[in-house]
Amino acid sequence: MNVINIRNISKTYVMGVEEVHALHDVTVQIDRGEYVAIMGPSGSGKSTLMNMLGCLDTPTSGLYEFNGANVSEMNDNDLARIRNKEIGFVFQTFNLIPRSDALHNVELPLIYGGVNAHERKRLAAEALNHVNLGDRMHHRPNELSGGQRQRVAIARALVTKPSIILADEPTGNLDTKTGDEIMTLFEELHHQGNTIILVTHEEYIAEHAHRIIRLRDGVIEKDENVQKRVIPTVA
Repeated sequence: MNVINIRNISKTYVMGVEEVHALHDVTVQIDRGEYVAIMGPSGSGKSTLMNMLGCLDTPTSGLYEFNGANVSEMNDNDLARIRNKEIGFVFQTFNLIPRSDALHNVELPLIYGGVNAHERKRLAAEALNHVNLGDRMHHRPNELSGGQRQRVAIARALVTKPSIILADEPTGNLDTKTGDEIMTLFEELHHQGNTIILVTHEEYIAEHAHRIIRLRDGVIEKDENVQKRVIPTVA
């Protein structure tokens, strides 16, 4: 079943007297349970497409259906509900509140969703345990490593049990070893049934996904399934 159905969408920004055509007639479907990477150089349209997928922006023309509902027909409250409950966002810069501990940072989407305090804490603790940070839930961001901060951000994305996890350059502020650990976590989340959409310009990061959509100059240049490499074990 399609969780995302985009047909012939285009996006044009008017900047003074100039028109910038960020996306041109893009069509793509993403099924529930897929692990997809969206790749492209700077200016390719991948950030614009990510904003569309995350219901942060709307197309100039074309159709976007999220779980079968036409996004263009939704009001601001409908869009806010989807962003809060149906999409788990993971950002390059973590976007954590510095003065709040990990538990409270993970609780935030539940606070916006009107969940009571007892249930919020239970679900946030469950999400932190899910990313192996149960022993760090009362630490503030400045008491955590970069990888641990990103795990908190992933726990926050998971806490509402969303339809998709949308990750924008999630390893961009991490060293290679820590980035690999975060990508291993995404692989585990995918195996558990989560739908993951990863936006990146790094080839080795995209190769963790099972499908790569390549954008260039606002159009889909290639959409391919990735043959997963099997790494032989050494006896």
